Amino acid sequence: MLQLLIVVAFSSVPLTLYIPPVRNFNLFVHTLQSFLQDSSLFSFRAFFRIRLAFSRIFNSIVHVTW
Repeated sequence: MLQLLIVVAFSSVPLTLYIPPVRNFNLFVHTLQSFLQDSSLFSFRAFFRIRLAFSRIFNSIVHVTW
């Protein structure tokens, strides 16, 4: 059991080299947050334009079939 614990511990050590320290996440989180805010504003406006376009298309289809 001890050998298994040692093997798992030493095999996970190289993985810590790929994970940046916590102090480097601040810039990443800030950039991600600003990107999501900008894209959500764009997608919010685009959603209403797409909804308006579909409602006009469906209204014209319903108007023609009546």
